[in-house]
Amino acid sequence: MIKTLKQRRVITFLSFSLVSLSPLYAQTLNADKEIHYCEQQASKTLLQLPPLSNDLPRSIDGGKTTWRCTDYADWCSGFWPGILWNLYASTGKSAWKMAAEKYTAQLKPLVNHSGFDHDLGFMIFNSFGRGYQLTKRTTYHQLLLAAADSLATLYNPKIGTILSWPKMVQKMGWPHNTIIDNMMNLELLFWASKHGGDKKLYDIAVKHAQTTLHNHFRSDYSAYHVVVYDTISGKRIKGVTHQGYDDNSMWARGQAWAIYGFTMCYRESKDPAFLTFAQKVADVYLDRLPEDLIPFWDFNDPAIPHAAKDASAACITASALLELYGYVKDRRKARQYKSKAIKMLSQLSTSKYQSGDTNPAFLLHSTGNHPAGTEIDASIIYADYYYLEALMRVKKLQAGVKKI
Repeated sequence: MIKTLKQRRVITFLSFSLVSLSPLYAQTLNADKEIHYCEQQASKTLLQLPPLSNDLPRSIDGGKTTWRCTDYADWCSGFWPGILWNLYASTGKSAWKMAAEKYTAQLKPLVNHSGFDHDLGFMIFNSFGRGYQLTKRTTYHQLLLAAADSLATLYNPKIGTILSWPKMVQKMGWPHNTIIDNMMNLELLFWASKHGGDKKLYDIAVKHAQTTLHNHFRSDYSAYHVVVYDTISGKRIKGVTHQGYDDNSMWARGQAWAIYGFTMCYRESKDPAFLTFAQKVADVYLDRLPEDLIPFWDFNDPAIPHAAKDASAACITASALLELYGYVKDRRKARQYKSKAIKMLSQLSTSKYQSGDTNPAFLLHSTGNHPAGTEIDASIIYADYYYLEALMRVKKLQAGVKKI
């Protein structure tokens, strides 16, 4: 019996030592330190961008050192202003506020065209929305309400979702399509309905989320990228992919949008069905992660383990899990979500994933549109946005804020 106890102690010691030596578990996350790193990298980007241009950074291909920029009409246009607002929120430095105001102003033309784009939430809420939260500026408030009304014009009540890609109606023969990414744009509608906008915006957001919940997922809770609907019957025709490996694969960033989107919908509606579903789509993602917790761009790519990684999906998921942690009543499960999120961010904060001196972005190794051969193993602006947001959430949790 004594011998058995000693053996157990040796095994326990060796097991603890192995875990302690593992880079994944040994890494500790210092949120303040990593936020300061983001501040340093963003300063490099400001120096790189032409002072009199309307350029907005989008991505840096592997091996390159300068941003590929876009204009206000790109779906990624709101992430850079959002980063600047978040740096202002994190540091209180007026220089970041001035920079945020400058780049946010470039997006004003977006609200001049009704139904301009299904991604107005990404574009407007991450820029003007974040700016309004921090400044309460009346002009920002007005632009947000106008953008929400514009987004709502893409809603089809027969189907119960917002149209995602109008051009795909002709190009692909899709009468009405909705992508999983569109869950993220609902936050703009929720916000507007509670800040002076039409109350129907709330109903549209809830109905879109409910329809997506019922039609956009396979039996294992993995998401299709695109669902095509019949505009006459309102019924689902098929689920397909556009940026994933194939129609039946689990595209990493798409699953991340689902985790984040349903968590946000629970926050805004308090509908328990959304909270339950957020956990289901999170669990299938977490169960299939590789050891370092940073997913390959698609969980079903046969090239794994030699497939491209997608740090952006890890950033989105980490941020979502930190919020989900505050809502889940099963505290054991909640702590698991928090622990996984912090481990993801710890891994992203190593030299393997941080850009450092390589380029002025925050992170390396994200994947944009793999089937199209674009932004593969690149630095991408939305990865940086959600990385910083997740770090800010960790900082709040470390300060004792339970729900973020």
